Amino acid sequence: MVEKNILEKLGNREILPDDLAEVVKKNLNLLPKIIKGVSSPNKRIKNGTAKILRTISEDYPERLYTKFDFFVEHMNGEDTILKWLAMDTIANFAHIDKKNRIDKILSTYYELLSDESMVTAAHAVESLGKIAKAKPKYQEEITRQLFRVKTIDRGSECRNILLGKVILAFDGYMDQVHDKKEIFSFVKRELNNSRNATSVKAEKFLKKYD
Repeated sequence: MVEKNILEKLGNREILPDDLAEVVKKNLNLLPKIIKGVSSPNKRIKNGTAKILRTISEDYPERLYTKFDFFVEHMNGEDTILKWLAMDTIANFAHIDKKNRIDKILSTYYELLSDESMVTAAHAVESLGKIAKAKPKYQEEITRQLFRVKTIDRGSECRNILLGKVILAFDGYMDQVHDKKEIFSFVKRELNNSRNATSVKAEKFLKKYD
């Protein structure tokens, strides 16, 4: 693939984001071009390159950590897709965050749990689960924030979906938690959740840990 044409190929659907991500993994020197693509007026290029950066952050977070402020900017932006991808990407930095930059924006994740968009709230839940695993000192604080999902004012079905995601988030760091009683109590209450998928998650969680 000719490097100068990669964004054009992405925009023309000649290559899919997942396939281009594999190309970039083999040649990380392409990252500056991918980062530039997030500013493209072409939605396929913009969203596709943001997705690629999230993928790269899973395997090579250190190559994107220097762009931390870039992702925070999009996390706080109006474009919802870029917001979601930025939230996920920043969470992938948690285990290499030696400068503790995520610590300063935890409150933003907490606020997004109450976002009117269920999808945004779901990304916040999943991201906080990753951060809790990578930063044990915040596990108690993050756990209490995730408990809030039960009481945040939103439609019951949306709340039930999010409660299922909270259970999965707890599963990500439960083996590190010293006092598990409150989490057990929280999850046990969801055994009777009206959403079958959520009650099943609760049942599996309790069988695994209790």
